[in-house]
Amino acid sequence: MNARRFTPIIQLGFLEPILPEASYDAFDCPAYGRASFLWKCDLSVYPNLFRLLIVGLLANTLSFSVWAQNLVGEVVAIADGDTLTVLDADRVQHKIRLAGIDAPERKQPFGQRSRQMLADLVFRKQVEVLTEKKDRYGRTIGKVMHQGRDVNLILVAQGMAWHYKQYAREQSAIDRQLYAQAEDEARAQRRGLWADSHPIPPWSWRSGERGASPQ
Repeated sequence: MNARRFTPIIQLGFLEPILPEASYDAFDCPAYGRASFLWKCDLSVYPNLFRLLIVGLLANTLSFSVWAQNLVGEVVAIADGDTLTVLDADRVQHKIRLAGIDAPERKQPFGQRSRQMLADLVFRKQVEVLTEKKDRYGRTIGKVMHQGRDVNLILVAQGMAWHYKQYAREQSAIDRQLYAQAEDEARAQRRGLWADSHPIPPWSWRSGERGASPQ
């Protein structure tokens, strides 16, 4: 066996352990579902994996001090790839806009796939939302955590959302670095929406720019 190949067995951030003999595609595994990462990595292919792991650990450890309050509940609806509804213990519904990312609109290419991936990750599951503000539509802006994993980051890393750099200043320094790194990796590996040679950012789509947009 090539000495540069390895099978991580660490669960950290958006990474999961894989079956030792698994040979599935890294982003579509029958055993774990499309939302799972299956890393059988060659360092020449994923040169920044360890850096992402280390930064991910720091982000998950330190980010809780950045957010003003936590909301815990069950995800009961998925509107699109970056918006969901959480039902709390008092049976109150909260519409959540995932912080730091922007997913394709539902009628955009990859819009439905992004929504489905978010559903695969959290629908009918208990999540914790780390939040500190609401947007102009009354939605709570937050980082959605499930079993210690940053769901927002997973979507960016799998090429199902952009890092929303327009609002990056509202993220912690660690999250800004981690989300930007995840987008760079997804783009380099042509994951998800990056398989398109000219993906249109959702903010351009919303403003009516339907043609190819420079990235």
